[in-house]
Amino acid sequence: MDDSDLLHSLISLLDENRVKYCVIGGQAVNAYAEPLVSLDLDIVIAAEDIEKVEALSRKAFTVQRFPHSIDLSKAESDLRVQIQTDPRYLDFPLHASLRKVLGVALPVARVEDVLRGKVWAVSDQTRRGSKRQKDLADIARLLEGHPHLRDQVPTGILDLLI
Repeated sequence: MDDSDLLHSLISLLDENRVKYCVIGGQAVNAYAEPLVSLDLDIVIAAEDIEKVEALSRKAFTVQRFPHSIDLSKAESDLRVQIQTDPRYLDFPLHASLRKVLGVALPVARVEDVLRGKVWAVSDQTRRGSKRQKDLADIARLLEGHPHLRDQVPTGILDLLI
């Protein structure tokens, strides 16, 4: 799946440059719920490091810049990395803790932040319907393991889960 070792190359780049980051998205859900297979790794990094990480990444990865993300890929890797640059996520690394992701101990956003990100994603009418359905399923997975978070999900989204 990752013959080019994209994951370890990225972690090394971030650690060597003392970049504060954390895993968000589906892999973060996997850290708190029964894991599902995914080839996506979504992370957020400290705002002050975004430009530096983008420049450093261009030396090691194929980089595509989008309005709210920087996507990284590498030949011989099926893993797709998306660095989220949406300002709503930028404080997530402040409260991250180490958890297992893809078999590696990585900083993961706290479960409340992961849920908040999934609520934002499901509420985004510009996202593809299939992506929003996956986000809805991720919310359900989080609530199964953390029912005390139910009051953090808008009623309209909860109604879709029933």
